[in-house]
Amino acid sequence: MIASVVQAWRRRNWRADAAKLAAYDGLLPFKVVTGGSDGIGFALASEFVRLDDHVLLVARDPARLDAAAVNLRAQARSGRIECLSLDVTAANACDQLDRALATRGGYCDVLVNAAGIGAAGTFATEQPARLDALVALNVAALTKLTHHVMAGQLIRGRGGILNVASLGGYAPGPYQAAYYASKSYVLSLTEALAYESRGQGVRIAVVAPGPVRTAFHARMNGQTGLYLKLLPVPSAQRVARTTLLRFRIGQRVILPGIVVPIMMVALRLLPHSL
Repeated sequence: MIASVVQAWRRRNWRADAAKLAAYDGLLPFKVVTGGSDGIGFALASEFVRLDDHVLLVARDPARLDAAAVNLRAQARSGRIECLSLDVTAANACDQLDRALATRGGYCDVLVNAAGIGAAGTFATEQPARLDALVALNVAALTKLTHHVMAGQLIRGRGGILNVASLGGYAPGPYQAAYYASKSYVLSLTEALAYESRGQGVRIAVVAPGPVRTAFHARMNGQTGLYLKLLPVPSAQRVARTTLLRFRIGQRVILPGIVVPIMMVALRLLPHSL
């Protein structure tokens, strides 16, 4: 009874279009996770598997992708685990995703934009190609994928989008300037879209964790960051479990743990110069 009332409230502004809904008859709802071969993306995919969902892992490296799929299939009870080797920054990435889902008899029920890269060092000395890649992945690809899947979700009046940002998105980040700025964009975009789509039955949320125990910092040569010494560094699985729980209950901005929400308030109140 309570669940039906909550569902009705979430879809209070949604109107069914029978002709458009018919296109999804008999298709399987997939949780599509970009950056799903490791880190937070893999951990979130693992949580979906624990809930018996069908999961499509998306990443560029076929070897890591296959290894992640083998791991998840060993955990799965009834949900399907599928893989798609794809560069989400490619011009035709959305079309490739659609084809992959159609081939597997499914559609994107929930999109998790977990793919992302960082860049550590002074902005002036950063390689232009690295900055281009960061903006293309962290900003442009996330925007295009989000826009693409929202259309179908709004037709169905269900599903969701979970974007992975960072606590760093709440402040300028010297020596990781472009990365922090990209996550600020993700925070702003997601909150705005959540407001625009309210009452349509689609959950749109962003998670902004602090540092997490993954290979992310090593890949961008950022292991010496002061925040790694000052803030707790939880496992990706712990962050994922908290994130998915709060996503499912409809929280728009997810700040895992106890310290991260306090730090968010501090970053908003303290002068940026400090």
